[in-house]
This record gives sequence, C-alpha cells and structure tokens, in this order.
Amino acid sequence: MRHGVSGRKLRRPTAHRLAMLRNLVTSFLEKERVQTTTAKAKEVRPIAEKMITLGKKGTLSARRQAGAFIRKESVVTKVFDVLGPRFGQRPGGYSRIVKLGPRAGDGADMSLIELVGSEFKKKEKKKKGKEAAKKPAK
Repeated sequence: MRHGVSGRKLRRPTAHRLAMLRNLVTSFLEKERVQTTTAKAKEVRPIAEKMITLGKKGTLSARRQAGAFIRKESVVTKVFDVLGPRFGQRPGGYSRIVKLGPRAGDGADMSLIELVGSEFKKKEKKKKGKEAAKKPAK
C-alpha cells in the first residue's frame, strides 16, 4: 500500500523528474502561461504557488529559497517584484488549469496552466487601407 506517498513519478527517474519540474516552474513563472500534459500541470501547480507565496514574504531567506529552485535569476526577481505584490491580498489559488483535450500525436491529455489575472486577450487586428495610406513612407 502507498499510504501517505504523494506526487506522481511521471515515468522518470528522480533527478530527471526534479529537473523537468524546475524547468517547467521557471518557464511558467516567466511566461505566466504554459501548455503541458495534465499530469505535469497538476505537479507544477503547488510548486509554483509556493514560489509565489515566497515572493509575497519578500524576505532574504525567501529569496534564497526561491533562487535555489528557480533556474533564472530574472524570474526570481519577477516573482519578488511583480508577482508577489500582484497576489499580495490573495490567500492562495494563484493559478488555474484549463483542460484542452487530447494531444494529436499520442493522445495525452493536454492542459493550459496559467496565472489568475493573465487571461488570454485577443490581439487587435491591424487595419489596412486608409490608416496605412496616411502614414508617410520613410
């Protein structure tokens, strides 16, 4: 029986799994949205939320703990300068997982993990015609 054994192995050896999770958390916090398999998204979510909670604390010890896990120093800076203050009043639940359906190649369940408040916004289409003609050519 597996009493009290938490987490998924994701069919990887321990070192590979930890390296993959560190890379995925770093990319997720950097881009605020990552498309991955559902199992990986469910494993990344609590780790990423702990990093944001460290960012909310803002202490030197918290910065060192986050720096020991996150791969890029620029992402650590973003967590403490941008994400920590953004979620300062929120008591948790900084991310959401949106299921996208099966992957075309192997049928794996795909999901989109994103930070709350960074919802997808449609880009405005560039207007052709009159506005393009008004701008002088250099």
